[in-house]
Amino acid sequence: MSATPAAKPRVGFLGVGWIGRNRMEAVVRSEQVQVVGLCDPSADAAREAQALAPGARCVGSLDALLDLELDGLVIATPSAVHAEQSLRALERGVSVFCQKPLGRTAAEVRRVVEAARAKDRLLGVDLSYRFTTGMRQLRERIQEGSLGHVYAVNLVFHNAYGPDKPWFYDPKQAGGGCVMDLGIHLVDLALWTLGFPAVEAVSTRRFAQGRPLASREEGVEDFAAAQLLLGTGTAVQLACSWKLPAGCDAVIEAAFYGTKGGAAFRNVDGSFYDFTADVFQGTKRERLSAPPDAWGGRAAVAWATRLAQGERFDAEAERLVDVATTLDRLYA
Repeated sequence: MSATPAAKPRVGFLGVGWIGRNRMEAVVRSEQVQVVGLCDPSADAAREAQALAPGARCVGSLDALLDLELDGLVIATPSAVHAEQSLRALERGVSVFCQKPLGRTAAEVRRVVEAARAKDRLLGVDLSYRFTTGMRQLRERIQEGSLGHVYAVNLVFHNAYGPDKPWFYDPKQAGGGCVMDLGIHLVDLALWTLGFPAVEAVSTRRFAQGRPLASREEGVEDFAAAQLLLGTGTAVQLACSWKLPAGCDAVIEAAFYGTKGGAAFRNVDGSFYDFTADVFQGTKRERLSAPPDAWGGRAAVAWATRLAQGERFDAEAERLVDVATTLDRLYA
């Protein structure tokens, strides 16, 4: 007799607006888990999401979603509630995949990571640029030593548009402005690519419509420029913005310069989705990757795959605290 196939993990989706629905579509297509429930205050959003998983129940609250005996929960809600909702799920023994930021401060992130460790549950955050083909190839080259000692990093994320939800502009709800929204990706990419060296010093200037901001509570920034000094001696420059008149939709770059060469991950023609990755030797360029690259839902699918394989708490989740601590210092 053949063995009975193991049941797929039961997963719910909390928040199925554009980003939540995009991740849900990728997870459903992967066939790694069964989507059994969803919750969103918008009836239209819920209806569109339910079309992706017709067997899923549409419920009215997080508690009702957790009552569906979930194995995992995907969270795509406003930033202010990410930590609280993640904690509630983990306390019920449910693994979590959350949109960034996991928390508005390092203290919030630390509480979630500690809860995941205590309950031995898989925790993931949608730091999606890690899953682009280009960044994975650059990281592999850098970690094998192809660039020698990386002594300089240049990070840029300028978005010609601002967020369309009012809560993004409330520092209490969002935790910050473009640094929290876009800079988090840049900080994560630099630390992840370089193996999470210590961050020894941070200096930053934040602006709201050209006016310098003196504190996190004063308002959300729409432009920030920062410098980080890493324990390896590496100097990191970072700039990010909303609504910058950059002449295109977006400018996105993560460039690394070492004693043996350079490398860069850059968006193409102002695109938010298309990227190239190159390595440099003097004036010579080797292209590692180019569009198309359907990377948007890969982080969620990777989490769903690990959940289906029975994985539990991974100590790498503690790196989320490192990124959050650096963001705190950028706001200090």
